[in-house]
Amino acid sequence: MNNIQRLQVKKYISDLLTIHDAEAVFITALPDIRWASGFSGSNGLLLVKPDAVHFITDGRYREQAQDEVKGATIHVPGYALMANLAESGLLEDVTSVAFQADQVTVAELESWKPHFPNVTWQPVENMLTRQVASKSADEIQRIRAAQAITDAVFEHLLGFIQPGQREVEVAAEIVYQHLQRGAARMSFDPIVAGGAHGALPHKRPTDRVLRQGDMVVLDFGCVLHGYASDMTRTIALGEPGEQARAVYSVVLAAQERAIDAVQAGLSTQALDGMARDAITAAGYGDYFNHGLGHGIGLQTHEWPRISYHVDDELPEGAVVTIEPGIYLPEQFGVRIEDMVVVRANGCENLTASPKSLIVL
Repeated sequence: MNNIQRLQVKKYISDLLTIHDAEAVFITALPDIRWASGFSGSNGLLLVKPDAVHFITDGRYREQAQDEVKGATIHVPGYALMANLAESGLLEDVTSVAFQADQVTVAELESWKPHFPNVTWQPVENMLTRQVASKSADEIQRIRAAQAITDAVFEHLLGFIQPGQREVEVAAEIVYQHLQRGAARMSFDPIVAGGAHGALPHKRPTDRVLRQGDMVVLDFGCVLHGYASDMTRTIALGEPGEQARAVYSVVLAAQERAIDAVQAGLSTQALDGMARDAITAAGYGDYFNHGLGHGIGLQTHEWPRISYHVDDELPEGAVVTIEPGIYLPEQFGVRIEDMVVVRANGCENLTASPKSLIVL
């Protein structure tokens, strides 16, 4: 995030102070702290007051915070951040603090109160959700770079995967190839699901041996410079049969229909319905048993959620997945997933891997 964006964040949080009649805003969710300040460590707090922004961390991150944190005064008091924050006096003149209600447990909130007996804690849900969802050009470039690694790994897999391998062997290769290409880590544990395992949308790799004729669901992504990629492709090991080809065509058509419809302001529920209606019309509506997609960025799953259960508007600049699937119990599954950037009058697809059915 650049300095202009951080100034916008500060203004937004300042507006929260007025809306919630609070004297300070407390940000504790690490992804939001990174988004607002640049800090990528594992222990930190961000305190925003009308006249100043304070970042608090422990001694492990003294140099890292000096290097990463922008737009805030840095405090490195010790490991017990809340106790040290109380001793610092930064909240001495504050009686009302807005905090991220959906990011703080009841136990955490109760543990704060003894340190600040004069503070009233004002719970705010979705405090930065919409702001984080609309990505800057720099953030989109980071996601694009992460996806480029994932696309390259998929291309490698097409020359690697074959009958006789175990699902866990392929998963290990996926991880290794991402790290070899510079990824910091995987954005989630890879899914490698052959045959009937593919009918379980989140089936983890097992010792099952891939067989000739299997449809194989491959779902994986990585993290690069803090931002995640996420892609699913379904391939066939040898001729999969007429039914599998037909199901694949239905899923691909549904996905392309949804991608063609993506634009800022569109209802997430309506977008889900475009893919779901196409699958239902083909007779497979009972076998598409999850939402169409989700936002992605510093976290693999962010707002907005694209689902028949949720009716939000797609914000311009959001990066979302479009991933319909059909899962036939005890037979096979097909899922195809791309990441797209929501634009004012359409979208930009960040996923370059081919989507026509690949038969190896």
